[in-house]
Amino acid sequence: MTTTPLTHIVDPHRLKSLPANEIPALAGQIRHFLVEKVCRAGGHLGPNLGVVELTIALHRVFDSPRDRIIFDTGHQSYVHKILTGRQQEFDSLRVAGGLAGYPQRAESEHDHVENSHASTSLAWADGLAKAQQLRGETDRRVVAVIGDGALTGGLAWESLNNLGGSGRPVIVVLNDNGRSYDPTIGGLAEHLGALRSGAASGRNLFHTMGFLYLGPIDGHDVRATETALRHARELNQPVVVHCVTEKGRGYTHAENDEADRMHGIGVLNPATGTGKAGGAPSWTSLFGRHITELAETRPDLVALTAAMLRPVGLHRFAQRFPDRIFDVGIAEQHAVTSAAGLAMGGLHPVVCLYATFLNRAIDQVLMDVALHQLPVTFVLDRAGITGPDGPSHHGVWDLALLGQVPGMRVASPRDPVELAALLAEAVDDPGPTALRFPKAAAGPAIKARNRMDGMDVLYRGEHTPLDVLIVSAGVLAEPALQAAALLEQDGLGVTVVDPRWLLPINPTLVHLAARHRLVVTVEDGVRTGGLGTALAQACGAAGVRTPVDNLGVPPAFLDHGARGDILAACGLDAESIAEAARANLGSTPVPHPSRLEGVLQ
Repeated sequence: MTTTPLTHIVDPHRLKSLPANEIPALAGQIRHFLVEKVCRAGGHLGPNLGVVELTIALHRVFDSPRDRIIFDTGHQSYVHKILTGRQQEFDSLRVAGGLAGYPQRAESEHDHVENSHASTSLAWADGLAKAQQLRGETDRRVVAVIGDGALTGGLAWESLNNLGGSGRPVIVVLNDNGRSYDPTIGGLAEHLGALRSGAASGRNLFHTMGFLYLGPIDGHDVRATETALRHARELNQPVVVHCVTEKGRGYTHAENDEADRMHGIGVLNPATGTGKAGGAPSWTSLFGRHITELAETRPDLVALTAAMLRPVGLHRFAQRFPDRIFDVGIAEQHAVTSAAGLAMGGLHPVVCLYATFLNRAIDQVLMDVALHQLPVTFVLDRAGITGPDGPSHHGVWDLALLGQVPGMRVASPRDPVELAALLAEAVDDPGPTALRFPKAAAGPAIKARNRMDGMDVLYRGEHTPLDVLIVSAGVLAEPALQAAALLEQDGLGVTVVDPRWLLPINPTLVHLAARHRLVVTVEDGVRTGGLGTALAQACGAAGVRTPVDNLGVPPAFLDHGARGDILAACGLDAESIAEAARANLGSTPVPHPSRLEGVLQ
């Protein structure tokens, strides 16, 4: 038997011509390639190891890009990238200017949908199928690949409801590995388990919703998977092809990882499956410790997560208080309204999400939590620039969105000490609160000179005029203080303040602004609608004429790259902050950060 090297598969057409007896060897080569490249760069390893044979089968049956293959969430698309001519670029995976960790339209005609939020693929498929029908395009198919974890999202069920009764030839490939990050929960998990075991009697759920159902299929058997997919294509109506796979398959360290089968990893030694030890603790781990300690003395405290128990730091809490933790699946809208119900029932729920995923539940924050003035605390991990995961994962919208929510208070800790203090204040609040922190290692404590009406004055020049007031949000206190040192070298008097509670604006901050010649706000969210905008509006309403220069992230989609580099490109490093202050005091236009070229998507 000959063995075709992976390097010969430069497009799906080469894959289609490969003899079936060479497929197992190719799958082995792909797994070896994935382990080597992803352990070197970091990224989503486990999901991709689990879909090697399934992705091979998809590209052998369908004619991409004419047939549209849509990957829900997209973190399992590395194999797709390898098979569509991008394997030579994997050394640049998740590096600025290099290969994205998710499908990206600019990379390849084979990538159609690049939003990496879950549960969207079926709605995309519904819309594309309708468009193809109206345009008379009967010679192409839409294939949506969705995991059982993503199928727990409400949008997926709305889409299934529309697709099932449509009669349009959409093929839903259910990649069932029993997990998202954590094991899939709820009635769906039980039903899929019954289908896998053959214990389901009568018409299954997909039949009831109007789909033909093929399965369960061994998703690691390419021949069986190809046969099912070809049959689904010929049926020319809505079909669910239920493929059972194993997350992390073929890499012992992933298969043995009880947490999440190496769903997302940093840089690892591929031989040992371990990374560097030591280093500063992450914000996530510190939060996990503090929320558990608080819960010891607060029996009313409960926590909710949307299928991300460990990634948001709740594993310790769950071990200590298993009856007070609620994993709702990939269902942020449900998490928020369920939390509102918990609060109305006399408890204080803490909803732990990535900042970017809160965007999906803003209506529930407004109408279910805030309208009822309920004590719900939102803890937003990965707030601000997240780095290598790209535009859909940067958590830069939360301040602008939450700033419009009546009664909402938003805090951002600058250091681990403030994280503990602000979390305690948040869960003591009788109304809605939010706490945001970045994807990063937590830095050392930054002591305040004094506290003024709940705000911390971090620096005030000795015997200097009140020239510049720098108002820093959370972890940007460090570059703000460095900028103050640079400005003082120019003979300027500088005050640096950490508001602690960013929104709504503290009236004392407005009074402080009135005493300075210039205010510079520094935040790692979009600069339109966040801290700076709110302070400028508050100053205007109070008749304060001090100009407020808002430094932050532009209202644009920023590509992937190193977090520090992107912040610097947005003008949020010390030198850029000082530069902006000098320009404003000199009555010259502030230069637009030209370094953003190459960062904007």
